[in-house]
Amino acid sequence: QVQLVESGGGLVQPGGSLRLSCVSSKRISSIYTMDWYRQAPGKQRELVATMTESYSTKYVDSVQGRFTISGDKAKSAVYLQMNSLKPEDTALYVCHIEARDYWGPREYWGQGTQVTVSS
Repeated sequence: QVQLVESGGGLVQPGGSLRLSCVSSKRISSIYTMDWYRQAPGKQRELVATMTESYSTKYVDSVQGRFTISGDKAKSAVYLQMNSLKPEDTALYVCHIEARDYWGPREYWGQGTQVTVSS
């Protein structure tokens, strides 16, 4: 049973930084994408950042230039460096890994880590 475990969330003042980590309990083969989602109270889940199998990255406009996604497929780990945090970044951040191979797609989700940006 593969589990994704996030860490690094917490309370930070506006303008501060946090680094989120997501590590799998077992190695995941054939990783296709590694992502970070977030969900704020009363809002829909939002895809924040994606890293593809070739390590290309994509971000939602609201975090472009402030957040950086990185990953290590060999360790089945994905990270999110968040700088210049704003109150509107407050949310539960959840990591997601999708793998694809001959037998089809497999998806793995973490439980989430809370990020609160407040003075």
